[in-house]
Amino acid sequence: MSEAYVPILIALLIGTVLGLLFTLGSRFFGPNRPTGQKNSVYECGSPPVGGAHQRFSVKFYLVAVLFILFDLEAVFIYPWAVVFKDFLVSGAGWYILMEMAFFIGILFLGWYYVLKRGALDWD
Repeated sequence: MSEAYVPILIALLIGTVLGLLFTLGSRFFGPNRPTGQKNSVYECGSPPVGGAHQRFSVKFYLVAVLFILFDLEAVFIYPWAVVFKDFLVSGAGWYILMEMAFFIGILFLGWYYVLKRGALDWD
């Protein structure tokens, strides 16, 4: 059983070694010519305003969490779409179609709730 994991461990080891080798190699052998312009703070071409430690609105974090939630929806829908054709052949196609419709329905209810609560309003 553990012999099946040896190629995975070898690939991880090779990837780690090559990643460290390339990173350290570019650090030691690459050009390093720092100037005042290169070391200045980059803020979309304009000088920074305010301190680096400022408070953000809670809505910013809420939108980020909502993005992750609805992004995970795609993670569940893609494998379903890949195997849906096989389930059509076996006769269980309508069952998994209704299951996915139920899943998407719950997501739309959550999206409607978020819209009604005003979580996506930037005012």
